[in-house]
Amino acid sequence: MTHKVDLHNINVSDFVKELDNCKGEVYLTSPEGDKMNLKSALCRVIGITRLIEGGKISNAVIECELQEDMTRLFRFNLYGKGANDEK
Repeated sequence: MTHKVDLHNINVSDFVKELDNCKGEVYLTSPEGDKMNLKSALCRVIGITRLIEGGKISNAVIECELQEDMTRLFRFNLYGKGANDEK
């Protein structure tokens, strides 16, 4: 079962750090329906490059294999910081 989170206006470098902390597979689904595994460095570059506007990801749907990864990325999207960041 996959868990989905919509991302809006996030900082790309911070998002990549959060991806590195995810334990399961994480996929980016483009508006055209393309699905890229963000745990792969090549797919990460291609996928994020296609969605960047002005240094931030404008809009993306992320699918996570694990609930804990979805929770991590949802929190990042909401608060702009990861679970390991200070409050």
